[in-house]
Amino acid sequence: MSIMTQEDADIVHLALSRARMSTYESAAVEQGKSALALYAWNGLISGALLTPLQMCEVIIRNAVSDALEALYGSDWPWNQTFETSLPFARKKELLEARKDATTVGQLIPELSFYFWQNMFTSRHYGRIWDGHIDRLFPNMELGMTKQAKRIFIQNEMDHIRALRNRIAHHEHIFKRDLEDDYQRIVQLIGLRCTISAQWLTQNNFFNTVFGLKP
Repeated sequence: MSIMTQEDADIVHLALSRARMSTYESAAVEQGKSALALYAWNGLISGALLTPLQMCEVIIRNAVSDALEALYGSDWPWNQTFETSLPFARKKELLEARKDATTVGQLIPELSFYFWQNMFTSRHYGRIWDGHIDRLFPNMELGMTKQAKRIFIQNEMDHIRALRNRIAHHEHIFKRDLEDDYQRIVQLIGLRCTISAQWLTQNNFFNTVFGLKP
């Protein structure tokens, strides 16, 4: 790898924009590091978190789909009772997703992470989670009430969604407690399936990349 001159570094900074790089420059000055090295690592660690985030989202939305199928049948997205149970914005999202989907499998990926998080709000507790949360999330702490379990999952999804959105919008995440973020993702998966959580810890690059932080 060739050594970048200061002139080259300035050109890259300008291309990325001074506004974007200012956050990295401030942090780099404090640590005596290179702003571009920190920027590069931020990209690497963002990429390393994509597989855990992807797996978490897929597993949680499949769990929600399982609960909805038990209540509304195999074609739950087209069930009018389910449709009317949604708040306006989520109903609108569902209707939009249904336009080009003919199967549940086609529709599920078209719904946002926020849609799935919203399914854990209190309005859905009595209808969905009172009867299904123990079955679908069997590994939660003993002694927790079903309502507490719902709230915990909703809050964890909110935290994870904030991380996901920053990565999706190419924002910096190096100031976050990324080890905690990663453990939250693994834990949420483990509430549904411990074997899947174990597989994830053995098949991603988070710890390796995290150890390379400049």
